[in-house]
Formats: sequence, C-alpha cells, structure tokens
Amino acid sequence: MLKGNSASPGIALGSALLIVEEELVIPQYISTFELEEARLGQAIEKCKHELTILKEKTLANLGEDKAQIFEAHIMILQDPELLKKTLKKIKAESVNAEFALDAVSRQFISMFEAMDDAYLKERAADIKDVTSRLLYTLLKKTKISLENLSGPVILVAKDLTPSQTASMDRKNVLGFLTDIGGKTSHTAIMARTLEIPAIVGLHNITSSVKSGDLIAFDGETGTVAINPSEEEIKTFQKKHEQNLEYKKELHALVGLKSETVDGIHIELAGNIGTPADLEAFDRNDGEAIGLYRTEFLFMDRTSMPTEDEQFHSYAAVIKGLKGKSCIIRTLDIGGDKKLDYLHIGEEANPFLGYRAIRICLREPEMFKTQLRALYRASVHGPLSIMFPMISSLEETLAVKKIVAEVKDELRSKNISFADDVKLGIMIEIPAAAVMSDILADHVDFFSIGTNDLTQYTCAVDRMNEKIEHLYNPYNPGLLRLIHLTIKNARAKNKMVGICGSMAHQKDLVPLFVGMGVSELSMSAMHILPTRKIIRSLKHSECKNLVDEFLKLGTADEIKTLLNQK
Repeated sequence: MLKGNSASPGIALGSALLIVEEELVIPQYISTFELEEARLGQAIEKCKHELTILKEKTLANLGEDKAQIFEAHIMILQDPELLKKTLKKIKAESVNAEFALDAVSRQFISMFEAMDDAYLKERAADIKDVTSRLLYTLLKKTKISLENLSGPVILVAKDLTPSQTASMDRKNVLGFLTDIGGKTSHTAIMARTLEIPAIVGLHNITSSVKSGDLIAFDGETGTVAINPSEEEIKTFQKKHEQNLEYKKELHALVGLKSETVDGIHIELAGNIGTPADLEAFDRNDGEAIGLYRTEFLFMDRTSMPTEDEQFHSYAAVIKGLKGKSCIIRTLDIGGDKKLDYLHIGEEANPFLGYRAIRICLREPEMFKTQLRALYRASVHGPLSIMFPMISSLEETLAVKKIVAEVKDELRSKNISFADDVKLGIMIEIPAAAVMSDILADHVDFFSIGTNDLTQYTCAVDRMNEKIEHLYNPYNPGLLRLIHLTIKNARAKNKMVGICGSMAHQKDLVPLFVGMGVSELSMSAMHILPTRKIIRSLKHSECKNLVDEFLKLGTADEIKTLLNQK
C-alpha cells in the first residue's frame, strides 16, 4: 500500500483515470518588444474571458465562496508586479513573451513555496495554474478537460488545478489522488467542499498507476491499494459503511449544544481567512468565529488595502454571522509571510524578528487604518479585536493607547462604532503565558495560539527534519503553560480560548475541558467531530484528568494517560 496526506475523508473504490499534462517546452527566440507586448496582452484577455466563464459556472454549481477562487485568479492574471517584471525582461533581453513569463513566474512560485505557513505555501499552486493557462494560450496548446467523463473514475494526477476541480464532471468523480499538495491546497479544499475522498502528497502515485487499474483508498488514513485483493476490497467496503454511519451521527449534532454530560458548555468556534470561508463554517454549525486572519487582505497585492477595502471585508463577515460573535486578529505579517511594500528586509531569525504587533507598533498609521476599519465594522454585530505576538505588558498598554486614539478620532468625526468591542491578546510567547495573571487585568480575553506557543516553548524549528519530533503537543512544559494561562484567565473571570491544531486533537480535548477552557477554535470541518467528543465527556472526570497529568514528567507518559481515557 502507498501512504499520503489525508486531504478529505471517505472511502473510494473504482477505476483510475491517469491525468498527465503535456510537458511544455518553452521556446526562446529574439523578438520585438511591441510584438511580444501585444501577444501577452491578447493572451491575458483570452484567459480572463475563460476564467470569467469558469467563475460563473462555479458560482452556479458550488456557491460564491468557491467562485472567489477564480476572482483571485483573475487578480493574479492582471497582477501589475507580474506583468511589469515580464515586460521588463522582454524589453531588456528582446525575448519572446512565453520565455519571459515562464522565468518570472518561476521566481514568484519559488518565493511562495519557500514559505513556512502551509496556507501561503499552497498559494504557489494558484500562480502555477494561472501562468500555466497563459503559457498554454501563448503556445496555442489545449489543456486536458475533465468536463465530460465517460463513467465513474478516481482521478490520479501530479496535481489538480483549481480550474480542473471546478470544471470537472463531478457526478463521475469518486476521488482524487495526487503526487503533490498539502491539506490547504485547493485540491484538498475543493475535495472537502464536494465531500469527495482525496489523498495528496503521494509523491509517486502517477508512476505507480495506469488508467484502468482498480484503486481503493481511505481518505482519512491516507492509505491507497492498487489492484487490491478481494479481502482488501471487503475491508475498504466495511470502512465505507462505517463512514456513512459516522456522517449521519455528525449531521444529527447540528443544532445541538456543545456541552458535557454534566452541563458545561464549551464554545466551538471556527477559524477563517476570508469572508468566503463562512459557507463551510455555517454548514458545520460553528458557534462563533474564534479567529479571522486579516493578513490575506494584505497579500497578493502591491500596495496596502485601503480603509474602505478593509471595512467592507470585516463588515461582510460580521453581517454574515447574523449575531454570532467574531474575533478578528490584527495584521499578523512577518516571519514567512512578507509584504514587498512593507520593506521588512532579510532577517537571520524572522520568526523571532520584526513581525505581527511589533510591525504595527512601529507603523502606527497603518495600524490605525486597520483599527478604524474594524471599529467602523463593529456596528454590524458583536466584534472582538485580538492582537498577535504580544510578549509584555508594555506592548499591551501601547496597543490600548493607540486604540483609544482611534476611538477619539472616530468620535470627533461623528463616525459610529460599537461601545462594547472587546480587546484580547494571543498567548503564543512563553513570556506572555508566564505573565498571564498580570495581562488578564488589562484585556477582555486570551486566545492561546498553540502552533507558535509550541514552537517557542520547545525551541523547535518544525521545518527542520532532524528535530521535528521535538515539536510535541504532549510536552509537559507546554501543557503546563497552557494550564497556567487558563487558570489565570479564569481567576480574573476572563474568556480564554485555544486556537491552532491542538484545539481539535481528540485526546487533548478532555484535558482542555478539565483545565477550564471557554472556547476551542478550529477549521470548520473539525467542529462537529469535536462537539461529539465534548458531549461524551463528564466535566468532573476531565478535572481529575488534569490532576493526573500534573503528576507526570514526560511527553510519553502524558500521551499514554490521555489515550487511556
């Protein structure tokens, strides 16, 4: 059996259809600037027309949020930086448009692929998709279409582009298998939206399979069997029946409370990056938004978003929640997420460098623009504002001073805003966790960012394969810091949430409930499974679990304890 990364759960059994795109050979020849500029412009217009049609089809079939993928592709197609650099190369070297475009796009793709953030790393696929479409158009070649499949198949490809997944014949696609891609790739996102089983990152599936082979795979475990035995087929079919039953159980939880057997409620919130993500949040019955990442508004562009642009995006989410609460995080840029127009510069240790709130406090006008947009949006529903990368009381007080200035400015201009906007901080630096008893006096809530808190507490670069095993959610020092933060927040009667991959980890959920967490915030797809866990717990037993955990000294002991419960 082959093993890959689970992208979308479910069992698939059927014939393989191998999708192999023609390897593009990019010619290089001497040409005039005027001719190549005109060719590039015509190709862009043709691709824009194709993407507009795709957007309209996607809107009709999959809804507005997935149609926005192609709105983003149209923006990439017309990106002034990409166009400027391509035209500059054509002019400087007197080369043809496709040669220049290929060279420039590779630079952009490499930049995104080098990022540590999984979501941003996968955005390289969008640039590949758009520039590949342009190159095919310039070379007068046709891409493979998946619109009219002759029967049910499992698609096997190096990768599937957003264009292919949006336009494919969905009724005949049983599942996806790809060589590359991660859980945040558009292939994975689209598969989850369509509830089609998928495994990505299989590395060599395209060289292991030929069209017509019988394939069986489990999208949850990431295992693939090629031409399986009768016994293996029976095993996959049994798991398929169990999955269908599990889906029914989860669907029955829609509308029910996320509370323990003995009546303790834990708010299950969703993490989103754009207003389009609300569709999955609603479908999975999220109770609030625990994290709206605003940095995506600032990326894939050559200048800062205006106050009005930001206001409309924030207001769209708040209105879309129809009275449910929303925590919006201020700009969390830096580290592996850079903006060319901010001129952060190269740093030896970017994750310990100039990022997040540190940038905002050094760029107060940029910060105030975002805060004004947020406060203006607050009239549309319950809003909380959260500040990332806080390491001290001094930073907290500096942020609150700027907030007060923004509110005074809005009042002086008779601009309406809500008086009850709550202010909170992310606890993702150990210094903040240790000082959480003092910090709790100055904010309305905490959100524990477990991804960064793990990285900083354990001093682990999770991209370094030699030490990635040390990036361990069961590290007793890490869990003690989380426990301390929750205890200090509850002592001051402040809301405290957990955000990040640990928030939905099924063996950790009982421990967090016992610690007294108010909220767990996660990707939408994890909300109902976590509700199922919470509704099976007794709060009193979870508190006893915390007492047992505090006696242990190793990660393995803690993992064993939690897996016994």
